[in-house]
Amino acid sequence: MHNDKPSYLNFNAEEYAWKTDVDYRKHPEKYKVGKGEQGVLICEPYKSEIGKYWRFKNADIAKDSSDKIIQMFTEYLEADDFVGADMARKYLQMGFTRARRYYNYKGGKKYNASKNYQPLERGTGDPEKAKSADIFYKKWREAEDNEKYSYLKMQWKKEFG
Repeated sequence: MHNDKPSYLNFNAEEYAWKTDVDYRKHPEKYKVGKGEQGVLICEPYKSEIGKYWRFKNADIAKDSSDKIIQMFTEYLEADDFVGADMARKYLQMGFTRARRYYNYKGGKKYNASKNYQPLERGTGDPEKAKSADIFYKKWREAEDNEKYSYLKMQWKKEFG
């Protein structure tokens, strides 16, 4: 039996690399790439710019959403705005992971808080979300495979972390 509690229960904002009071367009040097989707729901102004387009309720909505976000990704790259491009990439990745969670678990909940955070049963979610996840996955991979993005990411990690 899996008894690990979700990591978000021990979240410590003081130790988190991304801060809500930083404008990452004005201070891009404070941005960290991190792992996966870290910082995606914190880093302004990108959170507000990209997040309003992030949707995955069904395949049609996911297609429109991922098309808009990959367009933003490209525009950020064209403007040599690595932070914006990385945030757009994170939203694409998060579209995939969240849609998969809603496919795997009814209501997107993985743990039962009232039962010491025991994992809930998999395979109880919305099958439509699998289509949304696939759409976001393809756009996320497109972003990850972009040569300019890959180069800028490597440079950014060397310089800023």
